[in-house]
Amino acid sequence: MTGKWNFTPHSTENQHIQPALASKFAGCPPISELLAQRGISTVEEAERFLHPSLKDMHDPFLMPDMDKAVNRLNKAMGSKEKIMVFGDYDVDGTTAVALVYKYLQNFYSNIDYYIPTRYDEGYGISLRAIDEFAEAGVKLVIILDCGIKANEEIAYARSLGIDFIICDHHVPDDELPPATAILNPKLEGSTYPCPHLSGCGVGYKLMQAFAMSNGIAYTELEGMLDLVAVSIAADIVPMVDENRIMAYHGLKRLNSNPNMGLRAIMKICQLGNREITISDVIFKIGPRINASGRMQSGREAVELLVARDLSDAYEKSIAIDQYNKDRKELDKQITEEANAIIEARGERVHEKKSLVIYNKDWHKGIIGIVASRLTELYYKPSVVLTLSNGLATGSSRSVQGFDIYKAIGASRDLLENFGGHTYAVGLSLKEENIPEFTRRFEEYVAANILPSQLKPQFDIDAQLTFAQITPEFLTTLRRFNPFGPGNQKPVFLTTSVMDFGTSKLVGKQLEHIKLELVDNTSGKVMNGIAFNMAPFFEHIHSRKPFDICYTIEDNKHLNSNGAIQLLVKEIRPH
Repeated sequence: MTGKWNFTPHSTENQHIQPALASKFAGCPPISELLAQRGISTVEEAERFLHPSLKDMHDPFLMPDMDKAVNRLNKAMGSKEKIMVFGDYDVDGTTAVALVYKYLQNFYSNIDYYIPTRYDEGYGISLRAIDEFAEAGVKLVIILDCGIKANEEIAYARSLGIDFIICDHHVPDDELPPATAILNPKLEGSTYPCPHLSGCGVGYKLMQAFAMSNGIAYTELEGMLDLVAVSIAADIVPMVDENRIMAYHGLKRLNSNPNMGLRAIMKICQLGNREITISDVIFKIGPRINASGRMQSGREAVELLVARDLSDAYEKSIAIDQYNKDRKELDKQITEEANAIIEARGERVHEKKSLVIYNKDWHKGIIGIVASRLTELYYKPSVVLTLSNGLATGSSRSVQGFDIYKAIGASRDLLENFGGHTYAVGLSLKEENIPEFTRRFEEYVAANILPSQLKPQFDIDAQLTFAQITPEFLTTLRRFNPFGPGNQKPVFLTTSVMDFGTSKLVGKQLEHIKLELVDNTSGKVMNGIAFNMAPFFEHIHSRKPFDICYTIEDNKHLNSNGAIQLLVKEIRPH
């Protein structure tokens, strides 16, 4: 699918770049543009952005209810009450549970953790789990990455004398659960400076506040930022403000002295002897942690992440790696089945602005991935449903700029439950409500989505010549890491480039192009790769000029001495 290139040439005037900032990067003018696009206009702001510091973290007590949460936690520990750390079975939930449990274990022994099973219990806290806690004498539950909609369950727990501290980041309803404390930067009226923390990030802030209240140095806690970085990357929360600081220092930890369980996964992924990036977390580390909850039990992921012995951690990581292999096979099979169903619908699919697809036999742990695949392939908001515990249960994914949480919420009267974010929502409904939900979802999407949102968008940050891609430029550009929503990897435009004469088709089916390009500004030959763009090869090979939009990547396959390649997003004849 051909995308739309959005590019407006920038100038110092319309970017409001201060002379001091422009002067600092006079040798690399595009750097000033990239900073300005991120709202940075002064040298001081640029220094904070390019050199993220833990000193710029926010006071955790700025979060509503933090004082109540810390007081209740201190009371529980002082009274030797049984504490349960509870979390969701995905990457964000399991890293959050591992962080809070492992940190509090340094000071307190009467503590345990609990991860629900996706298939027997489903998402969030259940009445069954609460009964188990009551029988075990639990008096305080710290619930992470879920709980914000568990009104009935937490009211029931309260009647049994069990208090809850909720650490969540999902969008709350108007009515809140009767918890002792609710830590959620998305609460209405919250003025916490960073509203887009991950669930693990909220747990980290609770531990930070606990340390502050007890005069404990942050050394041990900051050593656990690798878990927070994994949650931030895997949950795709905005890479801005405090999230970016924690991700930056968490990546440093991953590359120096990582958590024992993460080290074992990195060994399984063969990530040794090179720098670990956010992409490695998203595509290699995160999926393996997630596979545990998708295929078996999220508790196994926590057991791995709290392991204190490397050989034990490596054994656990081997099992989790096998879950990931099984997950890949199911993912491929279900995606192929989903595509067959869609293709059987024929022309009707092209007329629709959304996709809703249901198969009662599909694996519940895989449908979120399949929803992502369908959204990428058809570029439409997609909902994938299967049957679980008598209900049609599913996941949805959205396209850039479209709020799928609102779209699904418009049919809340048909739903048994739903929750999530702007771009990803989980939901359940009665099987007989699927046709009406499908009709209403399509109606809402058709009425609210913009035509431009139904095709890929490439927001180009700056136009470069090859002569501008200097060592100084590349060194500063690397400091824009870590990338993610809100701080996307810059996309560049270079016009009128030509084949150096050595570009060639590669891949098992010769579907990719390995590029060697020149432009008319220097004799520099730039290496590049254009995946699945073989149809352009004839034009390129004929030495006709063309335009490219691309990101600049460190090429780990060439050597470790700063070699780069252009990852070409799209090609257009000049």
